[in-house]
Amino acid sequence: MKELLRQISEFLRSSFLILLVLVSSVFAVYRLLHLQIIDANETEKPNEHKMVYTQVIPATRGEIVDCSGEPIVSNKIGYNLIIEKAYFPNDNREGNTVIYRIVKLLQETGYDWNDTIPVSKTLPYAFEKDRENDVKELKNNLNLNFYATAENCIDKLISDYEIDAEYTDSEKRIIAGIRYEMLLRHFSMSNVFYLSNDIDLKTVTRIKELRLTMNGVNIVEEAIRTIENGDVIPHEIGYVGPIYSQEEFQRLLNNGHADYTLSDTVGKSGLELACEPELRGKNGKKEITVINGDVSSVSVTEEAVGGQTIQLTVNSKLQADLQELLSNHCDWLRANEKECKEANCGAIVLLDTKSNAVLSMATLPTYNLGDLLDDYNSVAEQENSPLVNRATDGLYRPGSTFKPITATAGLDTGVINYSTKFDCERDFHFIDHVFHCTGAHHDINVTRALTVSCNIFFYELSTRLGLDRLLDYERMYGLGAPLGLESGDSGGYLACPETFKQFNETWYVGELLQAAIGQSEVQVTPLQMAVVASTIANEGNRFRPHLIDSYWDNAHSQMISRKEPELVQKVAQNNASTVYRYIREGMIGAAQTPMPLKYDLNSLDIDVAIKTGTPQRTKTKTDSFVIGFAPAQNPEVAFCAMVENGKYAKYMVKGILESYAKQYPDSEIGKAIRKQARSNAS
Repeated sequence: MKELLRQISEFLRSSFLILLVLVSSVFAVYRLLHLQIIDANETEKPNEHKMVYTQVIPATRGEIVDCSGEPIVSNKIGYNLIIEKAYFPNDNREGNTVIYRIVKLLQETGYDWNDTIPVSKTLPYAFEKDRENDVKELKNNLNLNFYATAENCIDKLISDYEIDAEYTDSEKRIIAGIRYEMLLRHFSMSNVFYLSNDIDLKTVTRIKELRLTMNGVNIVEEAIRTIENGDVIPHEIGYVGPIYSQEEFQRLLNNGHADYTLSDTVGKSGLELACEPELRGKNGKKEITVINGDVSSVSVTEEAVGGQTIQLTVNSKLQADLQELLSNHCDWLRANEKECKEANCGAIVLLDTKSNAVLSMATLPTYNLGDLLDDYNSVAEQENSPLVNRATDGLYRPGSTFKPITATAGLDTGVINYSTKFDCERDFHFIDHVFHCTGAHHDINVTRALTVSCNIFFYELSTRLGLDRLLDYERMYGLGAPLGLESGDSGGYLACPETFKQFNETWYVGELLQAAIGQSEVQVTPLQMAVVASTIANEGNRFRPHLIDSYWDNAHSQMISRKEPELVQKVAQNNASTVYRYIREGMIGAAQTPMPLKYDLNSLDIDVAIKTGTPQRTKTKTDSFVIGFAPAQNPEVAFCAMVENGKYAKYMVKGILESYAKQYPDSEIGKAIRKQARSNAS
């Protein structure tokens, strides 16, 4: 029995050893095969060349809307034609074929393409006028000498990009122009090239059908800027456009905008430019993985965040009414007043006195923003310079509307008081010159002098004030420097020796008298004078005028911030309530001066305060100004209206208030106008 067990044990041990040898042999054979076949195959496989590129996803630009949320500038989903480096042929000749094919299709469908090279489109080639900086940049980019000709530049592009002789001269120029644009826009894996924008669906379909023959050409859906109401303050809204040059691109980078690309659309003027950081949003990012020259994958790594929507203080309907009021008044002047045949230009500014929010800002002539973008030259070349916003940038002598400033200086410094009277006998003798008044007002105080606009009272006051004190109050009222409107405004000039020196003119001491009544070289904007009126209404508190009410998210569903009133100056430092009571009384008196019934302010159920002016434009022509506020005792609005080469600006005041009442019926002015209407109806 023991012998049997021993034999069985030896058999099992032998069997296990044999099995172990067999398993080891199989594993060795497997490893050998793996090394000889599989590893050999991997050794023969070429090394992978992997590159990852980051590309920008453009953010949707924020909208600009009026005070009630009605869009002025918005976006639509449109189709842009792009070329992507990842799929575009590396071979120059193949790339030229793609460019030629897509341009031919664009020509057939009536679309332009992006080509900003400063060289004429046809032979003999010449540099475009007024583009010296672009020409210099072109030569630098092509590594040409400064004396290179336009033809040299085109020839260099033809040579560098191997544009074949089989193309016509016109076709060579087109391909060369696009090649340069691609160079200028840093066309690369990270930067797509926008060839044409806002393509219609029919053309999009044709392009997609032919994409197999045009490697790298693609269509992308993106938000495209649209003009919804181009008649609303177009000068202040402004417009957007591509980054035109490396210099502009560098300026954006220097201003802290590190995520801009040369293919971006940016604000060029007005609020589009001033509010670029808020409107543009934050671009997203996507990564493109390229293995051995082929795109392996595309993934979004950062979603784009849309720009903020800006809500304005401007009322679109009120703006339309005041624009029409101004235009109709000028039409009436040209038709009925023989000395007003050139009354083609003017402005109206209406402010909310609580904060100097701009409710409306009409200017004549004007334009539609959409028309400007469609054909800039046709608008720019019209008569009377419609591109100039006369409300913010037109400079004029204010005439007698300036007198409340002189009155403020006199009353606040104590040079005069309510009882102070000066004798007006029509003529005022100063050194060796005689100045005149419109009438003989005899003994007259400051309030009455404002009502009847007595020149001699203010001549006398100015001599007692002196130039320095008068200038101090002008500056406190906001004259002589920009007011800080978001879209920009002109500062004008103060009548002083420094201004005369700037104009190469001689300052005489008598200029002080003319300055005191808004003549000499006092130069103001209608916006500044509307602010003067508002400051008087607020008893010396001057607020910064503003167009922006609030900032919202891109969907205009949640407010981010609201612009608070900004007090920038307290004008009367000594006894503001007394100073402005006397000035207000004088301006109420001016409003009570009878006018034709259609324009008469006495028929209103509220007091209005105004001051008129007829400043000399030339020796034979005058402008017409009026400033004011209403209601006189509890002001809601302040205004300035002006007509170049015209008169009777005060005839527009009633229309301004009626237009305001129509849009704000629950205001005190609205209630008064409705009451008047019911009274007239009965």
